[in-house]
Amino acid sequence: MITVDGLTVRYGATTVLSGVSLSLPEGQVHGIIGRNGAGKTTFLEAVYGLVRPAAGRVLRGDEPFRREDAAYLPAQPYFYPQLTGREYLAVFRSTPRLFDVDGWSEVFELPLDHLVDSYSLGMRKKLALIGVLSLGRPVLLLDEPYNGLDLETNQVLARLLRALAAAGRTVLVTSHVLGSLTDGCDEIHLLAAHRFARTFGPGDFAGLGEHLLDSDTALKLERVGRLVGGS
Repeated sequence: MITVDGLTVRYGATTVLSGVSLSLPEGQVHGIIGRNGAGKTTFLEAVYGLVRPAAGRVLRGDEPFRREDAAYLPAQPYFYPQLTGREYLAVFRSTPRLFDVDGWSEVFELPLDHLVDSYSLGMRKKLALIGVLSLGRPVLLLDEPYNGLDLETNQVLARLLRALAAAGRTVLVTSHVLGSLTDGCDEIHLLAAHRFARTFGPGDFAGLGEHLLDSDTALKLERVGRLVGGS
Protein backbone atom coordinates (compact mmCIF):
# COMPACT_ATOMS: atom_id res chain seq x y z
CA MET A 1 0.00 0.00 0.00
CA ILE A 2 1.21 3.47 -0.89
CA THR A 3 -0.15 5.94 1.65
CA VAL A 4 -0.25 9.69 1.12
CA ASP A 5 -0.89 11.34 4.47
CA GLY A 6 -1.72 15.04 4.87
CA LEU A 7 0.44 16.19 1.96
CA THR A 8 0.65 19.97 1.57
CA VAL A 9 2.68 21.69 -1.15
CA ARG A 10 3.06 25.43 -1.55
CA TYR A 11 4.90 27.58 -4.04
CA GLY A 12 5.45 30.85 -2.24
CA ALA A 13 2.04 32.09 -1.12
CA THR A 14 0.20 29.72 -3.48
CA THR A 15 -1.11 26.45 -2.06
CA VAL A 16 -1.24 23.72 -4.69
CA LEU A 17 -2.02 20.72 -2.49
CA SER A 18 -3.68 21.11 0.89
CA GLY A 19 -3.64 18.20 3.33
CA VAL A 20 -3.94 15.55 0.59
CA SER A 21 -4.53 12.03 1.86
CA LEU A 22 -4.95 8.96 -0.32
CA SER A 23 -4.48 5.18 -0.03
CA LEU A 24 -3.23 3.47 -3.19
CA PRO A 25 -3.28 -0.36 -3.22
CA GLU A 26 -0.26 -1.74 -5.04
CA GLY A 27 -0.54 -3.84 -8.18
CA GLN A 28 -3.17 -1.52 -9.65
CA VAL A 29 -3.45 1.33 -12.14
CA HIS A 30 -4.51 4.55 -10.42
CA GLY A 31 -5.73 7.43 -12.57
CA ILE A 32 -5.32 10.99 -11.31
CA ILE A 33 -7.72 13.33 -13.07
CA GLY A 34 -8.45 17.02 -12.68
CA ARG A 35 -8.66 20.26 -14.56
CA ASN A 36 -5.54 22.01 -15.86
CA GLY A 37 -3.75 23.54 -12.88
CA ALA A 38 -5.43 21.23 -10.35
CA GLY A 39 -2.06 19.99 -9.08
CA LYS A 40 -1.71 16.61 -10.80
CA THR A 41 1.93 17.12 -11.78
CA THR A 42 2.77 18.55 -8.37
CA PHE A 43 1.23 15.48 -6.74
CA LEU A 44 3.42 13.10 -8.76
CA GLU A 45 6.50 15.22 -8.12
CA ALA A 46 5.78 15.24 -4.38
CA VAL A 47 5.36 11.45 -4.33
CA TYR A 48 8.59 11.01 -6.30
CA GLY A 49 10.46 13.50 -4.13
CA LEU A 50 11.14 16.22 -6.69
CA VAL A 51 9.36 18.81 -4.55
CA ARG A 52 9.51 19.08 -0.78
CA PRO A 53 6.10 19.25 0.88
CA ALA A 54 5.38 21.83 3.55
CA ALA A 55 3.65 19.08 5.52
CA GLY A 56 2.66 15.43 5.26
CA ARG A 57 4.41 12.26 4.16
CA VAL A 58 4.32 9.45 1.61
CA LEU A 59 4.78 5.84 2.73
CA ARG A 60 5.19 2.54 0.93
CA GLY A 61 4.10 -0.03 3.43
CA ASP A 62 5.39 1.19 6.76
CA GLU A 63 8.51 2.87 5.33
CA PRO A 64 9.04 6.28 3.71
CA PHE A 65 8.55 6.15 -0.04
CA ARG A 66 11.94 5.78 -1.77
CA ARG A 67 12.68 7.37 -5.12
CA GLU A 68 14.69 4.27 -6.00
CA ASP A 69 11.46 2.25 -6.06
CA ALA A 70 9.83 4.45 -8.70
CA ALA A 71 10.33 5.59 -12.28
CA TYR A 72 8.96 8.97 -13.31
CA LEU A 73 7.83 10.03 -16.78
CA PRO A 74 7.41 13.83 -16.92
CA ALA A 75 4.79 15.36 -19.17
CA GLN A 76 7.55 16.94 -21.28
CA PRO A 77 10.62 14.67 -21.21
CA TYR A 78 13.99 16.26 -21.94
CA PHE A 79 16.19 14.89 -24.73
CA TYR A 80 19.84 15.74 -25.30
CA PRO A 81 20.44 16.88 -28.88
CA GLN A 82 22.22 14.78 -31.47
CA LEU A 83 21.42 11.44 -29.83
CA THR A 84 19.79 8.51 -31.58
CA GLY A 85 16.89 6.78 -29.91
CA ARG A 86 19.15 3.84 -29.08
CA GLU A 87 21.74 6.14 -27.50
CA TYR A 88 19.02 7.82 -25.46
CA LEU A 89 17.91 4.44 -24.07
CA ALA A 90 21.53 3.57 -23.22
CA VAL A 91 21.40 6.41 -20.67
CA PHE A 92 18.95 4.22 -18.72
CA ARG A 93 21.56 1.41 -18.68
CA SER A 94 19.16 -1.13 -20.09
CA THR A 95 20.66 -4.10 -21.94
CA PRO A 96 19.10 -6.58 -24.38
CA ARG A 97 19.66 -9.35 -21.80
CA LEU A 98 17.55 -7.58 -19.18
CA PHE A 99 15.19 -5.57 -21.35
CA ASP A 100 14.13 -6.19 -24.95
CA VAL A 101 14.79 -2.76 -26.43
CA ASP A 102 14.20 -3.88 -30.01
CA GLY A 103 11.01 -5.69 -29.07
CA TRP A 104 9.57 -2.56 -27.48
CA SER A 105 10.71 -0.41 -30.40
CA GLU A 106 8.72 -2.70 -32.72
CA VAL A 107 5.61 -2.36 -30.54
CA PHE A 108 5.89 1.43 -30.65
CA GLU A 109 7.27 1.61 -34.21
CA LEU A 110 10.34 3.67 -33.33
CA PRO A 111 13.42 4.03 -35.58
CA LEU A 112 15.97 3.74 -32.79
CA ASP A 113 18.95 4.41 -35.06
CA HIS A 114 17.56 7.80 -36.16
CA LEU A 115 18.27 11.02 -34.30
CA VAL A 116 15.69 11.91 -31.67
CA ASP A 117 15.77 15.43 -33.15
CA SER A 118 13.85 14.00 -36.13
CA TYR A 119 11.15 12.39 -33.96
CA SER A 120 7.60 13.71 -33.71
CA LEU A 121 6.09 14.60 -30.33
CA GLY A 122 4.37 11.23 -30.10
CA MET A 123 7.54 9.34 -31.01
CA ARG A 124 9.48 11.18 -28.32
CA LYS A 125 6.81 10.35 -25.73
CA LYS A 126 6.99 6.67 -26.68
CA LEU A 127 10.80 6.67 -26.52
CA ALA A 128 10.76 8.21 -23.04
CA LEU A 129 8.18 5.63 -21.93
CA ILE A 130 10.43 2.78 -23.10
CA GLY A 131 13.26 4.31 -21.08
CA VAL A 132 11.08 4.42 -17.97
CA LEU A 133 9.98 0.81 -18.48
CA SER A 134 13.58 -0.33 -18.88
CA LEU A 135 14.35 0.68 -15.31
CA GLY A 136 12.19 -2.15 -14.02
CA ARG A 137 10.94 -0.19 -10.99
CA PRO A 138 7.91 -1.50 -9.03
CA VAL A 139 6.14 1.89 -9.10
CA LEU A 140 5.59 3.96 -12.25
CA LEU A 141 4.59 7.63 -12.10
CA LEU A 142 3.38 8.72 -15.54
CA ASP A 143 2.44 12.34 -16.11
CA GLU A 144 0.14 12.79 -19.12
CA PRO A 145 1.58 9.82 -21.04
CA TYR A 146 -1.32 9.84 -23.54
CA ASN A 147 -0.59 13.36 -24.80
CA GLY A 148 0.68 13.38 -28.36
CA LEU A 149 -0.14 9.72 -29.04
CA ASP A 150 -2.35 8.51 -31.87
CA LEU A 151 -5.46 6.41 -31.30
CA GLU A 152 -3.73 3.07 -31.88
CA THR A 153 -0.90 3.87 -29.46
CA ASN A 154 -3.42 5.06 -26.87
CA GLN A 155 -4.99 1.61 -26.99
CA VAL A 156 -1.59 -0.07 -26.76
CA LEU A 157 -0.70 2.07 -23.76
CA ALA A 158 -3.96 1.24 -21.96
CA ARG A 159 -3.28 -2.46 -22.52
CA LEU A 160 0.30 -2.01 -21.34
CA LEU A 161 -0.77 -0.38 -18.08
CA ARG A 162 -3.19 -3.21 -17.35
CA ALA A 163 -0.46 -5.77 -18.07
CA LEU A 164 1.96 -3.99 -15.75
CA ALA A 165 -0.59 -4.06 -12.94
CA ALA A 166 -1.27 -7.76 -13.58
CA ALA A 167 2.47 -8.34 -13.20
CA GLY A 168 2.42 -6.65 -9.79
CA ARG A 169 3.56 -3.17 -10.74
CA THR A 170 1.82 -0.06 -9.40
CA VAL A 171 1.01 2.72 -11.86
CA LEU A 172 -0.05 6.30 -11.14
CA VAL A 173 -1.10 8.03 -14.35
CA THR A 174 -2.41 11.56 -14.75
CA SER A 175 -4.64 13.01 -17.42
CA HIS A 176 -7.12 15.81 -17.93
CA VAL A 177 -8.92 13.70 -20.55
CA LEU A 178 -11.32 11.24 -18.94
CA GLY A 179 -11.55 8.75 -21.79
CA SER A 180 -7.83 7.99 -21.69
CA LEU A 181 -8.15 6.75 -18.09
CA THR A 182 -11.40 4.78 -18.04
CA ASP A 183 -9.98 2.11 -20.40
CA GLY A 184 -6.97 1.21 -18.28
CA CYS A 185 -7.47 2.15 -14.63
CA ASP A 186 -8.61 0.18 -11.60
CA GLU A 187 -9.42 3.40 -9.75
CA ILE A 188 -9.64 7.06 -10.75
CA HIS A 189 -9.02 9.77 -8.17
CA LEU A 190 -10.50 13.22 -8.75
CA LEU A 191 -8.22 16.09 -7.72
CA ALA A 192 -10.09 19.35 -7.13
CA ALA A 193 -9.81 22.34 -4.80
CA HIS A 194 -6.27 21.32 -3.74
CA ARG A 195 -7.22 17.83 -2.55
CA PHE A 196 -8.76 14.54 -3.67
CA ALA A 197 -12.50 14.98 -3.74
CA ARG A 198 -13.48 11.39 -4.51
CA THR A 199 -12.24 7.99 -5.66
CA PHE A 200 -14.17 6.17 -8.40
CA GLY A 201 -14.16 2.44 -9.07
CA PRO A 202 -14.92 0.92 -12.50
CA GLY A 203 -18.63 0.74 -11.69
CA ASP A 204 -18.67 4.51 -11.19
CA PHE A 205 -16.70 5.52 -14.29
CA ALA A 206 -19.82 6.16 -16.37
CA GLY A 207 -20.90 9.02 -14.13
CA LEU A 208 -17.47 10.46 -13.47
CA GLY A 209 -17.75 13.10 -16.18
CA GLU A 210 -20.53 14.86 -14.33
CA HIS A 211 -18.25 15.38 -11.33
CA LEU A 212 -15.72 17.20 -13.52
CA LEU A 213 -18.24 19.93 -14.35
CA ASP A 214 -18.56 22.76 -11.89
CA SER A 215 -21.14 25.56 -12.05
CA ASP A 216 -18.81 27.79 -14.09
CA THR A 217 -18.33 25.04 -16.68
CA ALA A 218 -22.07 24.47 -16.94
CA LEU A 219 -22.59 28.18 -17.62
CA LYS A 220 -19.89 28.13 -20.30
CA LEU A 221 -21.58 25.19 -22.03
CA GLU A 222 -24.88 27.03 -22.02
CA ARG A 223 -23.22 30.12 -23.43
CA VAL A 224 -21.61 28.10 -26.23
CA GLY A 225 -25.06 26.86 -27.21
CA ARG A 226 -26.43 30.40 -27.29
CA LEU A 227 -23.47 31.71 -29.28
CA VAL A 228 -23.70 28.96 -31.87
CA GLY A 229 -27.46 29.42 -32.12
CA GLY A 230 -27.05 33.15 -32.63
CA SER A 231 -24.25 32.96 -35.18
